[in-house]
Amino acid sequence: MLAALASFSSLNAHSQTPTTVALAETVVTATRTEQPLEDLVADVTVIDRDEIERSGATSLPDVLVRMPGIEMARNGGPGTSTSLYLRGAETRFTAVFIDGVRVDSQSTGGAPWEAIPLAQIDRVEILRGPAGAVYGSDALGGVIQIFTRKGQGGFAPYAGIGLGTYGTRKWETGFSGAGESFDYSLGVAREASSGFNARPVTGYNPDDDGYAVESLSGRLGWQLNSAHRLEATLLASSMDAQYDASNRSPASTRDDHALNLLQTKGLSWRGKWSDSYSTLLSATESRVQYETKPSAYLTMTRLNGYLFQNEWRLGAHLMTAALERKVDHLENSPINRDRSQDAVALGYGWRERQHSLQVNWRHDRDSEFGGQDSGSAAYGFALTPSWRATASAGTAFRAPTLYQRFSSYGVSTLQPESSTNQELGLRYAQGSSQFGIVVYRSQVSNLITYSTSATGCVNSPNGCYGNTAQAEYTGLTVSGQYRYADVNLKASLDLQNPRDTQTDKLLARRASHHANLSADTRLGRWLVGGGVHLSGARYDTADNTTVLPGYAVANLHASTKLNKDWSVLARIDNLTDSAYQLASGYATSGRSLYVALKWAPLR
Repeated sequence: MLAALASFSSLNAHSQTPTTVALAETVVTATRTEQPLEDLVADVTVIDRDEIERSGATSLPDVLVRMPGIEMARNGGPGTSTSLYLRGAETRFTAVFIDGVRVDSQSTGGAPWEAIPLAQIDRVEILRGPAGAVYGSDALGGVIQIFTRKGQGGFAPYAGIGLGTYGTRKWETGFSGAGESFDYSLGVAREASSGFNARPVTGYNPDDDGYAVESLSGRLGWQLNSAHRLEATLLASSMDAQYDASNRSPASTRDDHALNLLQTKGLSWRGKWSDSYSTLLSATESRVQYETKPSAYLTMTRLNGYLFQNEWRLGAHLMTAALERKVDHLENSPINRDRSQDAVALGYGWRERQHSLQVNWRHDRDSEFGGQDSGSAAYGFALTPSWRATASAGTAFRAPTLYQRFSSYGVSTLQPESSTNQELGLRYAQGSSQFGIVVYRSQVSNLITYSTSATGCVNSPNGCYGNTAQAEYTGLTVSGQYRYADVNLKASLDLQNPRDTQTDKLLARRASHHANLSADTRLGRWLVGGGVHLSGARYDTADNTTVLPGYAVANLHASTKLNKDWSVLARIDNLTDSAYQLASGYATSGRSLYVALKWAPLR
């Protein structure tokens, strides 16, 4: 596979009718400022709505796991507890934003991936590598930024329905558009499934574990004049997912439900005061709530954010300065607490001829831990117009969650987790061909784990949280895409060693190697394609005793326009009906078929 990827550049002579690729796109995640993707020194991937619809995925994690550097663990089917590992890092080490609104749980730590509605997502930007110098706490492993639809052009309604295996049914509808000074979008969707028995273990309820999710997103923009713009965004999602809690009586007959509620709200004002100076002022709020029934458990996290960002563009130079305040609140009986972080961040970027430079520094003052500094520096050099080498280093941190400190399993003296990271990259881009190879090493100190040997377990004699581990994430990611004749080819390979350096054991549920292969082409009026996701064996637990075997999952998709307004999509997931596990004792879906019909009149 490495040899095939490395040969992309030599195959250009055979390429026909090159297509436009993401290199011309503008992204914001790497530095929080708009930059062409081809100018970035960072390792970034962009996913658009067309790719989401063709992917055959039923949830956002199923889309992301097919991207370089990402793995997933899930306790059953969609709607159940989900973890995402970016370059092998803990799920809480990825900072997640929806339309610029930070989403996190002060209970479990990390975003509630199972609660983010795929139906409302228009675009995803993935930044691999620490970004604490830009975003502050949480971004040790990277950043994933999610965007909902934005209105443009004339009034554009859409509607769609879909049916699939496991009693899956879905409908969605919405509209978007723009006038002289306003742009708008609104979308609503509902998806439900009867599911399958996700816990096929003796003593657990053998019923099917289904789910139902309802979601809404909206965006309203007002261009006050040529220099100033106001924008408001909203997303809401409510999910009811069945699960099997335990094998203790009467669990074998009990119908357990997990209720996830996710809400994000954002208001921003962008001002361009001159050709070189612009500002962004924003206020955001997110709410993450998780509840179980009939067993009574409820936790709610509310995050408020306030950002004032300044940008100066002077020729090849881009300078940024930001003031930011974040307030976290957790209600998880008996916990009812707040904490805050106030930050100042500075950035400098420069690109001229073959050279690119990006330097960032940030100081966060936590209401409980005092000052925390983060920094990063990255340099890129264009070896040729197509080949570019990059090198970067950075530091980041994550403060303990309020639950880790103040629950019955908490320890109030926990210290923030911190990391240092280095990486080298080589990238090629010409026409529709791309190739990249990145080597990285990240070391994390004060890693927080739940342990029976942790010190300070005042309220829990059977164990508690503690800064009990050190971790090292080393790896190599190779990725590429190429168009040969009428076939688009994409591939990625990850070789990694996410390890607890104190025990010298691999971190749970992360494989030493995983890969993705995909291809699509046009056959008459049809776009047809498929892909395969492969993963090596993993250990289910930190002591490396329970093995989760490696697996391969293949998917097929086909779509066509019936006329100028109507289109149809069909896909087969898990084509070979592979039996595999993402968590020990939990099943995954078998072969399944999904067919969708969509109406979207051409403007």
